[in-house]
Amino acid sequence: MSYNKRKGNKMYNVNTAYNTYNENNINVESSTKLIEMLYEGVLRFNAQAKKAIKDHNIEKRVYWTNRSIAIITELISSLDMEQEGTMPLYLKELYNYEIQLLIDAGIENNMAKLDEVTNVFKELLSAWREITDVAQ
Repeated sequence: MSYNKRKGNKMYNVNTAYNTYNENNINVESSTKLIEMLYEGVLRFNAQAKKAIKDHNIEKRVYWTNRSIAIITELISSLDMEQEGTMPLYLKELYNYEIQLLIDAGIENNMAKLDEVTNVFKELLSAWREITDVAQ
């Protein structure tokens, strides 16, 4: 289980995500690293979706956007909603908003919305690395 080292509060119930990755034979050294990998995945898939929009490739745009949405959905399901405080609820609402932006970006071929999601996940990744001391 991953913990916010500054406040000592559980942020994610990452056992769900961790078990999913283990079932798919993906080795993850820690649940903390898993969240980092999920954030990185959103960034990678958004870059591919942006390229597909530029290339007018609808099939690839849908594929890569759906991959990002799947990761964010996994992040939502791994939140520990039993935790005291507002962080899990805040993250759930933020993630849901990012999913809506990805849907809109796909429907509208809107790279600005895709960039907005990318920028949010860059900030989340940076904050996560700082909080968990796994900065590279």
